[in-house]
Amino acid sequence: MATGGDSLFGRVRPLVAARLASACITVAIPLVLARALDLAEYGTYKQLFLISQTLYYVLPFGVAQSLYFFAPRVGERRPYFGQTLVFLAFAGAAAGALLFGLGPRIASALNNPALAEHRLELALFCALAVGAFPLELSMTSQGKTRESALTYLVSDLLRAAALVVPVLLGAGLHGMMAAVVAWAALRLAAAWVLMLGRSKGRLFDRRLFVSQLAYAAPFGAAVLLSVPQQYAHQFVVSSEVGPALFAIYAAGCFQLPLVDLLYTPTSEVLMVRLGELDAEGRAAEGVLAFREAASKLAYVFLPLAAFLFAAAPELIAAFFGPRFLAAVPIFRVVVCCIPLAVLPLDGTLRARNETRHIFVSYLVKAAVTGPLVWFGVKAFGMMGGIGSWAIAEVVGKGFLLARVPSALSTKQHPLGLGGMMPWASFGKAGAAALAAGAPVFVARWAWPDAWASLPASFGLRLLPLALAGLAFSVGYLLALRLVGVRVAGSLSLVLSRRASRA
Repeated sequence: MATGGDSLFGRVRPLVAARLASACITVAIPLVLARALDLAEYGTYKQLFLISQTLYYVLPFGVAQSLYFFAPRVGERRPYFGQTLVFLAFAGAAAGALLFGLGPRIASALNNPALAEHRLELALFCALAVGAFPLELSMTSQGKTRESALTYLVSDLLRAAALVVPVLLGAGLHGMMAAVVAWAALRLAAAWVLMLGRSKGRLFDRRLFVSQLAYAAPFGAAVLLSVPQQYAHQFVVSSEVGPALFAIYAAGCFQLPLVDLLYTPTSEVLMVRLGELDAEGRAAEGVLAFREAASKLAYVFLPLAAFLFAAAPELIAAFFGPRFLAAVPIFRVVVCCIPLAVLPLDGTLRARNETRHIFVSYLVKAAVTGPLVWFGVKAFGMMGGIGSWAIAEVVGKGFLLARVPSALSTKQHPLGLGGMMPWASFGKAGAAALAAGAPVFVARWAWPDAWASLPASFGLRLLPLALAGLAFSVGYLLALRLVGVRVAGSLSLVLSRRASRA
């Protein structure tokens, strides 16, 4: 007999699978474009989507996400869907008008006159994409996870084709931008038809919209702080260097989606577990759940960071091509922040109703990012830009970390910072990761230009990276066995518990 947990897990699986497929598609897009465009064109492409992506995440202001709260709780969903679409249509149109009107100034500020040539396409794309933001989200809010996952996957495949095919056919950036405008228009039409075409009734209710906006405002404010803060270093670096150098910087900022794919579900499972313990009157055991989650993440993220740091030249050369090898130092700074994800701090605070500290952490990060980025880029160029981002990430995590012991403590069991950490797991995973990474450095020292003699095909460029990955994986597993960790048993335990708690 299927349990409630099994049913929920079955409903979640399509979304997880769609996210995984989308992540693979998302990674592949810039890797193709990096080879098909020259450096200046690739830098312009990254700037165009840096602008549009920032607005895409900020402009919904939590109104679209509020459907997760309202749609399951009301009998008549049409007003909420309608007023969400209307709000996003006005927000997108306003942003598009500003982008078009300020196009020359934006191009000058980002040190790239070519941006002005694409201001119409950028304005249309941003307006249409923002308007279509709630398409898949509206399906998920109604419990239609399979429909949402399918829509998500089809949309991402079409987006990939719109980005890649025109460039491969020689249409250049103008062809690409025209294609993504058409893609965004198709999404917007689908959003209006699928969200409103199946029902009748009011399209907009002022009273309901005020309550929806009031609910959305705290989340929207947090996003308004966090998203520009995350991208600030790229904007400042872009304003200081030309598009060709920004292409190098953007390649260095490349992040594998594996971190988010593992961190997010682990945090969600931890939140559920902490809620169960609270309901059962066993809140003091929350620290054990936190240690378990942090321990399992450490065994994945610490070796991932060690491998990516050691094999950074092979990865950049394989994914982007040898002309992007100057991005290796920047990429290594990004990689050094992966270990910060071993602590599921935000999930813990959300489970214990400490969300105000998450908002304050965003505020603190935003406050320190401005002066850090300005000084870092002025003093140290591109390395200063990525370094300022890394420092802000450490500051934000540190702020959350300082609050977590209190959130996990009870009156009978007060907790200090040291008492909540799985130090043994951190030590074993870290030592094994360092031991496994050493042979990669040795191999590069012994054969410093081995990859350079290979033909330029993507498959052969992957060979050094694949060999480095194989050597690292074998070394890491052997090192774990030497320190007494049974990897297979640990992974099966994680999967079984995640499935039972999902």
